[in-house]
Amino acid sequence: MEAKIYTPFFDEIKNKIRSAQYAAMREVNIQLIQLYWEIGRSISEKQKLGWGKSVVQKLSDELLLEFPKSSGFSAANLWLMAQFYNNYYQNENLVPLVREIPWTHNVVILKRVKSMADRSFYITKCLYERWTKAQLIREIENETHLKILNSQNSFLDHSKEKLITLKDKYLFDFLELDINHSERDLEKGLLNNVQKFLLEMGNQFSFIGSQFKIQLEGNEYFIDLLLFHRTLQCLVAIELKVGEFIPEYKGKMEFYLALLNDKVRLPHENDSVGIIICKSKNRTVVEYSLKKSNYPIGVSSYSTSKELPEEFSAQLPTLEAIKKSFEK
Repeated sequence: MEAKIYTPFFDEIKNKIRSAQYAAMREVNIQLIQLYWEIGRSISEKQKLGWGKSVVQKLSDELLLEFPKSSGFSAANLWLMAQFYNNYYQNENLVPLVREIPWTHNVVILKRVKSMADRSFYITKCLYERWTKAQLIREIENETHLKILNSQNSFLDHSKEKLITLKDKYLFDFLELDINHSERDLEKGLLNNVQKFLLEMGNQFSFIGSQFKIQLEGNEYFIDLLLFHRTLQCLVAIELKVGEFIPEYKGKMEFYLALLNDKVRLPHENDSVGIIICKSKNRTVVEYSLKKSNYPIGVSSYSTSKELPEEFSAQLPTLEAIKKSFEK
């Protein structure tokens, strides 16, 4: 009995400690990035005065001798600091943001992302969604910026009154499915790899259940997958389709969202969101289908393997040609 009385108090103190730890780490990171920024600025200014490259190696040797316990002053890292400063000092919008994310994240973005617009996308995602370094690398490799910038799936974050955009296409390359897999096969594959599935969906999702049952007037209805979005503070119903999107899917999803809002949603939660994940979709058909909907519904497509660039795929034989060669 006593444990139940003390539990809320203990949880409150634990949350305060975690908040303090995060605030402390955030402040340390800001100071570290500021230091690297100033070192990068100094190196850049000396380069403009005509100083040669050898000075960076000499500076590295001097710093490592003076601060032997510091691992961030190699010549390679000093050059990265100069590159860091040169890339961002003229961009007033990004300067305060790059100081908020870890140095390792900044280095990954500098090395792997060339366009400043694309860098802005990944920096913002790291800051507001707290991506890990591993997740950042995965999202860059999957070209998430292209999938999201072309997305029709934007929903309002009620707590901050800003739009949050979900992916236009998901890559389920961790699934080992036959090319003619069924919806049940797809669902089972995602459930067997639920951690990878949630990582691909985005780190704001939590898993609630599969074939989630809702009863109405003696009838039972089942939602393929039910998630919860932490930022949007709402339930997310997911319907899986192995074919192309058709307008009829929208009506079924609206029905599910109405049931969730009336029978499952908690008082403090926002209206539920629906995501229809299909093998393929026609963007124009999707646009006209959702035009008059009063519910927040998104339509995404999925792939179970990374797609080859057009210049490579054009040089490969078609599936039909391969079949014919086997038949011969």
